Amino acid sequence: MNFRPVTFDHPDAVKLNDQVQAEYAERYGDGGDATHLDARMFVPPLGLYLIAYDERERPVATGGWRTQDENDEGYADGDAELKRMYVVPEARGLGLARRILAALEEDARAAGRTRMVLETGSKQPEAVALYASSGYEPCAKFGYYRFHELSLCYAKAL
Repeated sequence: MNFRPVTFDHPDAVKLNDQVQAEYAERYGDGGDATHLDARMFVPPLGLYLIAYDERERPVATGGWRTQDENDEGYADGDAELKRMYVVPEARGLGLARRILAALEEDARAAGRTRMVLETGSKQPEAVALYASSGYEPCAKFGYYRFHELSLCYAKAL
């Protein structure tokens, strides 16, 4: 696998984002994640967006982080927020999500962030298992879905 930083509006990032949004819509019966994201949020040193490409140069996994600081949505100073972690179905089970997660954590730490936070949902047990096994612990809810009953928030010190 080849991991490459790309812009959030790169065609392959858009393609994978469309796929993860469709999966969210199917799992939750809605239109997908309505959190506002902008390509500028993932430009270093404020964030990073990665895509994993297979040996045939197909984009198969993605994830990013963006800077967050204390605000009225429950973030704290020094936060890095994990966004759009996704692995295409045919590439699941290869450890790609774990490798992207580790790379994003390392990059956020190098950028001076002190805590990685993420929001997932109770209908994503695979994500919950990944984060729990990677040292993430439940934390106070934050972000767009902080008042939603299916929202689960996790944090890990960097």
